[in-house]
Amino acid sequence: MGLKAVVLLSGGIDSTTTLAIAGNQGYQVYAITFNYGQRHSVELEKAAIIAERFKTEQHIVIEIDLRKFGGSALTDNISVPKDRGEEEISQGIPPTYVPARNTIFLSLALGWAEIINAEDIFIGVNAIDYSGYPDCRPEYIEAFQKMSSLATRAAVEGNSKIKIQTPLINMSKSEIIKKGSELCVDFSLTHSCYDPLPSGNPCGRCDSCLLRLKGFEEASIKDPLKYPK
Repeated sequence: MGLKAVVLLSGGIDSTTTLAIAGNQGYQVYAITFNYGQRHSVELEKAAIIAERFKTEQHIVIEIDLRKFGGSALTDNISVPKDRGEEEISQGIPPTYVPARNTIFLSLALGWAEIINAEDIFIGVNAIDYSGYPDCRPEYIEAFQKMSSLATRAAVEGNSKIKIQTPLINMSKSEIIKKGSELCVDFSLTHSCYDPLPSGNPCGRCDSCLLRLKGFEEASIKDPLKYPK
């Protein structure tokens, strides 16, 4: 039996490539997805297909209604920014930031990892081509790692510490796409858009779409998704 890993899977490029990396490293992969009241269910549908395609040991979907808090364009009646340039995207924390999202997600992943005796948690956070989210930074992950080492029975009893793995954290979007391509990730199964069309196709105008398109262009790989003309 190989080592076990919990992988946070949203259905996007980063989390899917992270899942592929964990599998390629020989881990038994347990995927966890969150239905947190986001604007659409497309990413949930994609995550289920991806988990099945990669033959994960188990895929669970946790229901958390962060709409009760609101405060984000993804969980509240706040407009998703569109048609922003690279410089504008890189400045400040955008309204698509969901307060404490990665802290909530990682805490639940930590609980599951402890229950199934997983050695590692993989999360596809990225500090290079990202939208300025504070919970994607290396210092945040380091702080969560320290907290998790104090929070589990296994760590306190000295048996083991669950490691937070962030294989993409210092990679550009184009490097992530190239890595995923090397690992045979089918990018047509992934979803990145914050505000998809009624058809489920990406808008091509939100920050996430623009960063995705830029990444594929720089990687010299064609994005298989259909965008409005």
